[in-house]
Amino acid sequence: MPASVCIVGPASWNRIVLLDRLPEPTPHMQFALDEWETVGGTSAGKALGLAALGRDVALHALIGDDADGRRVREALGASGVELLAEASDRTERHCNLMTAAGERVSLYLSTPTDAPDGPASDVIAAMAGADVIVLDLAERSRRLVPDAVATGRPIWTDLHDYDGAAEFHRPFLEASDAVFMNGDRIGDPLPFLRSVVERGASLAVCTLGAEGAIAVARDSDGNGDGNPTLHRVAAVPVDVRDTNGAGDAFMAGVLDATLAGAPVDDALRAGAQHAASVLGTRHLHPVLDPILG
Repeated sequence: MPASVCIVGPASWNRIVLLDRLPEPTPHMQFALDEWETVGGTSAGKALGLAALGRDVALHALIGDDADGRRVREALGASGVELLAEASDRTERHCNLMTAAGERVSLYLSTPTDAPDGPASDVIAAMAGADVIVLDLAERSRRLVPDAVATGRPIWTDLHDYDGAAEFHRPFLEASDAVFMNGDRIGDPLPFLRSVVERGASLAVCTLGAEGAIAVARDSDGNGDGNPTLHRVAAVPVDVRDTNGAGDAFMAGVLDATLAGAPVDDALRAGAQHAASVLGTRHLHPVLDPILG
């Protein structure tokens, strides 16, 4: 039976607007090249990827009892994701302004209210029964860090465009066995990745877009000295249709391969291959193509 993964974090309903350039900060008019609606949210992206790879995955997210929430629930359910949804007053919605080069401005149109008495006991049980827990950046996930640590399960997290200093990210960073991020705001990521592993994580990865990714892993060269080892992986060439979800797919591919026992280099290549499969669709994952069109 596939290893189970419990993911805690956002799922949303998004409108994607493709532009020839991002808007300048002055009053003006632009014409959209294309637009569509789809499932969004970093945790939804990871859950879709892992389910498509054959993993037994449960996703805990706050979703409203509204039309957009029903669209999210139906699409995730049809994609094989077990949804541990908690009813909220509204569903998270974004309007993502995109360019063909992958530049993005995300406008948050609504965010769900996080009830202080959540989550339900089935979420705690799902984390305790999982082989790996993924905690994505969200207030609910942040409150669940102590519960996740108490399970003794490995914790993976995605810091996204972390700058190395933001305080909100710190509990995720300190609790996690594997840390992922992108290089948008960190400068040279290598010193930070090394520091993450030196503080106790087994793996730290920074994705670099078209340049692939670099990773630092503990004792992954097989000599048993415990020293961090540097790894690099190239991006897989592909005709890019939309970049939303590529980072989530990369992490899902690495996690899937790691659970299968792959060494770090092979896991990174699996992540790059999985990310490439997402770049060719306008949805978070190709599994949504027949569902959302």
